[in-house]
Amino acid sequence: QVQLVESGGGSVQAGGSLKLSCAASGRSFSGKAMGWFRQAPEKEREFVAAISYSGVGTNYAYSVKDRFIISRDYAKNTVYLQLNSLKPEDTAVYLCAAKSDNYYENTNGYNYWGQGTQVTVSS
Repeated sequence: QVQLVESGGGSVQAGGSLKLSCAASGRSFSGKAMGWFRQAPEKEREFVAAISYSGVGTNYAYSVKDRFIISRDYAKNTVYLQLNSLKPEDTAVYLCAAKSDNYYENTNGYNYWGQGTQVTVSS
């Protein structure tokens, strides 16, 4: 059984930082890209960032580029999302997802999803 478990969410003031973690278990994600998405109330889910299996390739949404950093730790089978310079519009549930391939530049094709972790940014 595939399981993705996010953690690290919380409430911060604008300009603050958080680091989200996504621990994967139940299967090997070797060779697979992983990503983060977010969903704010009454809005559609949107792509945030993705990382290739090697960790060399990354892809970011324009709205978070230069503020967020995605990384992965193979030994821990964990993907991270460092959130810096947070803005109130970053408030959302952040979800971790895994692809069935390594095409990290393609924002579609995610087959496995976590339950999400809430990030709230106050002004």
